[in-house]
Amino acid sequence: MEYITSTAGGGTLTLEFGVLSRLTNNPSKWRGGGVVFQIIVLMIIPSWNAVYEQVTKNAVLGLWSRRSKLNLVGAHINVFTGEWTQKDAGIGTSIDSFYEYFLKAYLLFGDEEYLYIFQESYRAAMHYLFNDPWYVEVNMDSAAIVWPLFNSLQAFWPGLQVLAGDIDPAIRTHAAFFSVWKRYGFTPEGFNLATLTVQHGQKSYPLRPELIESTYWLYKATRDPRYLDAGRDMVASLQYGARCACGYCHIADVEFHKKEDHMESFFLAETVKYLWLLFDLAVGPDNLVENGPYKYIFSTEGHLLPATPQISLATEHCSYFGAYCNTGDSKQKTESSDVSRDHQETNGSSLYDEWVHSGFPSDSSLTPVSGLIKGLCRGLTHEQKYGIKYLASVDTPPEDESASQREQTVVQSTSVVVISDQRADNSPSKSNNEHDNHKN
Repeated sequence: MEYITSTAGGGTLTLEFGVLSRLTNNPSKWRGGGVVFQIIVLMIIPSWNAVYEQVTKNAVLGLWSRRSKLNLVGAHINVFTGEWTQKDAGIGTSIDSFYEYFLKAYLLFGDEEYLYIFQESYRAAMHYLFNDPWYVEVNMDSAAIVWPLFNSLQAFWPGLQVLAGDIDPAIRTHAAFFSVWKRYGFTPEGFNLATLTVQHGQKSYPLRPELIESTYWLYKATRDPRYLDAGRDMVASLQYGARCACGYCHIADVEFHKKEDHMESFFLAETVKYLWLLFDLAVGPDNLVENGPYKYIFSTEGHLLPATPQISLATEHCSYFGAYCNTGDSKQKTESSDVSRDHQETNGSSLYDEWVHSGFPSDSSLTPVSGLIKGLCRGLTHEQKYGIKYLASVDTPPEDESASQREQTVVQSTSVVVISDQRADNSPSKSNNEHDNHKN
């Protein structure tokens, strides 16, 4: 008997299981079995104790290690043999959140291996799948087009591009996707780009949130009122086309607005939530998501995961102002040359340097140290490299010149854009060498 999973199914538990491990202090360095076995574990016994974070990461690495020479992955894989059973590569159905969780796992946990994989996979997707402004599905080995199709699950992609700071293509793609919504009042599950008609057998709209999600993120990044207008059109479509006696109905046919008597749970968890966030943001940032004690990462189901110290700094061992001390070990030593090199690397980083955590109330787990920095780990941490500051400013003794300069590198910003500059060839050769062992 074959066990087949989608790429998204095998690669989209990273955030939830990672948070579970960190909140329960669950051991995360379990590496039993092979990478294919990790996916079997996730499918058959997802609640097995002591394997949460590491098993999900091993499953992701197992899928990534089976990518093609073009850095593309297929849609379905046999979890026993590790063989691809469907080699159609795309950004939509069966693959979508596989890409999404690379970037979000990096943002939430600071694991730079996820960042490296996201950069490689994103670069490949933009090269082989992007037919400006649309995206197509291709054979993962040859890049030959197999489906010139827009499917509704692709609509999350502009929102992900906002998180990655690649705004211009996000704007163009969102405009193309929204033109389909305006044409029918909803987005069908499939829209054929060759005939510019609804794909046969894919005429439904099950109240999906993806296009609304991207509308929210683009408005948050640009404050362009066109996205509020788009949101109003979407609300009107839902109110006049999908409203039922007891809620909102699945649209069976977007051309004739035929209704079916059921409502998916993600309508409340995501669709309505992103609409509310869109219009609430237009009024002002005075809500928990925009101005709360933490920054939040949205799971692929629209659940808010807070970047608390216990979650985002679980592997932190450095003793510096604002550090979360998980082990209580505050003795860290380094040479002055290391500090200088770290400082230069921080200033030179163009990726994710605008994603800054807000301050949070102090508690017993925090150990503030006099001065901004007191010893740096030889290996740069996520917080040091990208200027994350977790504690509000306090009165400190006079600092030396180098410490003052370092303090200036901490960015105080509420911008949603977390990459200030996306360059295709900006990946340092050193980082590539460090991750060569994951390419095969």
